Amino acid sequence: MTDDWVSLFSGGKDSSWALYRALEEGLDVSRLLTVHPAGDSYMYHTPATELAELAAESVGIDLVEVSPDDFGADDVDDAGAQGDAELEPMEAALREIAAEDDVDLAGVTAGAVESEFQTSRIQGMCDRLGIDLFAPLWREDPVALAESMFDAGFEIRIVQVAAYGLDESWLGRRYDADALAELVDLREEYGVHPLGEGGEFETYVVDGPHMDRRIDIEYDAVWEGDRGHVEIRNARLG
Repeated sequence: MTDDWVSLFSGGKDSSWALYRALEEGLDVSRLLTVHPAGDSYMYHTPATELAELAAESVGIDLVEVSPDDFGADDVDDAGAQGDAELEPMEAALREIAAEDDVDLAGVTAGAVESEFQTSRIQGMCDRLGIDLFAPLWREDPVALAESMFDAGFEIRIVQVAAYGLDESWLGRRYDADALAELVDLREEYGVHPLGEGGEFETYVVDGPHMDRRIDIEYDAVWEGDRGHVEIRNARLG
C-alpha cells in the first residue's frame, strides 16, 4: 500500500490551492473530503459546496461527503466548544477512511492561512489520528498567495460577501489581479482581508491546472442588505 492523503476540500480557493500544492509535491491524494454544514459554521466553508461532486470529477479524485445536522453556529455561547463539536463528523469520516483495507492514511491537506481557531483543531485531530498535516498556505503572505493562484491558472469566482466595501457587484465576480488590487485598497479603508480570511468573502474554483474540465455555473445573486451570496441554478462540466 502507498501512503494515502485526504484533501479537506470545500472547492474554495484555499482548500483547492492546498490540494494543488499537495499534488505538485507528489503526495498521493486518494480522497477529497467535503463537509456540507446545514447552516452556519465556525469550522467550515459553507457556500456552493454542492459543487464538490463536479469538482471531484474534474480533478479525478474520489469524493467522500459528510452532511451533518445544523451546527447551530448562529447562537453559540462557547466558540471553542462549538469548534470542537463541529470537527467531530470530519474526524469520524477520516477514521472510517483509515479503516478501509486498501488505505494507509498518511495525512490530510488543509487550506488554513491565518486561523489558529481552525488550524489548532485540525492539528489536534491529526495528532489523535497519528497522521500528518500538509498546510502550504499557513502564515504565507496573502497577496503573494493570491498572485500565485492567478499565475498557476486558477479561475476563482466570489460566491459570498459580508463586509463593508463589498456590494452586490462582487457576487459572481472573478477573483483576479484587478479584484485583488481593489481588495488591497479596501484593506486600508475597511480592514478587508485580501484573501477573505475574516469571512469578508468566500470563493469557488471553477477551473485550474489540477482540473480536467471547467465547472460552468448559472446562478442568481441574492442580496440581503449588507451581505449576499450566489444561489446556483445549474452547474455542469464544460
